Amino acid sequence: MANILMVVSAADSLTMKDGSEHPTGFWAEELVESHRVLREAGHTVRISTPNGTKPTVDAVSLDPAQAGGEERAVAFTNYLSFIDAELTAPLALADVDAAEYDAVIMPGGHGPMADLAFDKDLGRILIAADNDGKIIAPFCHGPAGLLSAETENGDFVFAGRKLTVFTDEEELGGGTGENTPWFVEDVLRNKGAEVETGPAWSSFVVRDRNLISGQNPQSSEDVAQAVLAALGEQD
Repeated sequence: MANILMVVSAADSLTMKDGSEHPTGFWAEELVESHRVLREAGHTVRISTPNGTKPTVDAVSLDPAQAGGEERAVAFTNYLSFIDAELTAPLALADVDAAEYDAVIMPGGHGPMADLAFDKDLGRILIAADNDGKIIAPFCHGPAGLLSAETENGDFVFAGRKLTVFTDEEELGGGTGENTPWFVEDVLRNKGAEVETGPAWSSFVVRDRNLISGQNPQSSEDVAQAVLAALGEQD
């Protein structure tokens, strides 16, 4: 069985374009569905955050209107309670040895835009994992974390790689709208990533060798299944 590092944002707010603070964190569906699929397949999932801080769930993601109904909202809440001990005592990114893990998975929420995108420890982990061909699987806003992976010369490690991410269309239509401080899709394109997009709010997964990415919350389970398939190829 594989050891999987789940990197989660520790941010609880995002500074918006107008300077206001927008409450945020991780998106419940994304963490829950990916963690559940990987755990139920028998793999070990270790949660890690900047400074080992307990991550904050975005309260909006537990609203039945956003979660896909009351039943799903309750299921997400119950699962987060089930893994509360893991969430309460995550591994600090600074203490992570990438060699100990077979895959790195990064769920989103707007939190990664506030911390993971600029976290040097995450950059170190991603560069080491990519050099060793380890699976790297960010989705929704999780690909913001890829931006941390720069060489000493400032080159973006994932330039030229195919990936997907929460789109500008989705951000403007159902995210934080015109007040969004920066658009992850735009920045990744400007850094040289080959961003591919599917229909808004529909599952869409892109794989480029060891890099597996998903577009939105609806992609959460499919990303985890793609990770399982990739791990199976390595057996």
